[in-house]
Amino acid sequence: MTVEIGFALVSGAVLAAAAFLAIGATSVYLDLSRTAEHVVFTSGAVVAAVVFVARLVDVLWGFPRRGRGPTARLRRQTPPQPSQPGRTSPDS
Repeated sequence: MTVEIGFALVSGAVLAAAAFLAIGATSVYLDLSRTAEHVVFTSGAVVAAVVFVARLVDVLWGFPRRGRGPTARLRRQTPPQPSQPGRTSPDS
C-alpha cells in the first residue's frame, strides 16, 4: 500500500465518522421515536459512506500516475538539459 492510498483511507474514515456522528447526534439530543431513530441512523450511515467514497476518489484522483497528469505535459515541452553541468548546449 502506498502512502497516498493510506492517506486516502484514513482521511476518508475520519471524515465519514465525523459525518455519521454529526447526523447521529441529533437522535441522542432529540426525543425521537424508534422509527425516526432508525431513519436518522440509516441516513447517517448512507451519508458517511458517500463522504468516504468521495474523499477516497478526491484524494486518489489528485495524485497523478507517473507520466500522466498536468506535470507530464510540462516535462515533454522542456528542452533537454546540457550533457555537462555548467556548460551550454552547442545550439544555444
